[in-house]
Amino acid sequence: MGDLVTRKDDNGLCWLTLNRPDKLNALTVDMFRELRAHVQDLYKDESVGCVILKGAGKCFSAGHDLDDIAEGEAVPSRGWHSETLRLMEKLPKPVIAGVHGHCYTGALEVALAADFILAAQSAKFADTHAKWALTPIWGMSQRLPRRVGIATAKCLMFTAETVKSDEALRMGLCEAVFADESFEADLEAFARKILENSPFSHAANKRLLEATDADKMDAGLQWEIMENEGVGPDMQARISAFMKK
Repeated sequence: MGDLVTRKDDNGLCWLTLNRPDKLNALTVDMFRELRAHVQDLYKDESVGCVILKGAGKCFSAGHDLDDIAEGEAVPSRGWHSETLRLMEKLPKPVIAGVHGHCYTGALEVALAADFILAAQSAKFADTHAKWALTPIWGMSQRLPRRVGIATAKCLMFTAETVKSDEALRMGLCEAVFADESFEADLEAFARKILENSPFSHAANKRLLEATDADKMDAGLQWEIMENEGVGPDMQARISAFMKK
């Protein structure tokens, strides 16, 4: 594996870093290959309970590399980028996109495939597909309205306007905004709260929420009962530890 997307593990937490800072982490096929390989490895790695995806240097990512687009990049298969992000989205452990600086267009599509988007004060979000006569094919049309509502999604997509972190928080595009000076520490603190709880529950709850998203209430309640995954292997140990306090 190369170094376009790096991995660092730390006591149950995996840091994946988009590592093309000289190009503002502009996304290429090779970067997606490495991201996909890391995600596939994480499916098999039970030592990791939470993943943070961030960018090296000045920003999360400026988006899809326009040079790659202009040169007619060789994609392994139709829909391959979207499939890669879907693999990340369905990873049976929480994924956090830690966004500082630019998060534009393709980069926003990547961030939207995470469970949470946590922003630094410097974060700026935009969907600029319409500026270049492009349309989204990595999931923007499905994930953005699920986060912010269809009217706000249309506004972002049609105007291509840049949204700063505080406005992103107000509209529900991100879950929290932290100071740039403490951003990585705040990301880790958030992830550690997740890691305190059961990985069994996290995986089961991700599957439950995924399966019932947009269902009518009765259908979702029926799924929760009939497809319930029961209790985790760590339940007894967790209860015993609590009772001893």
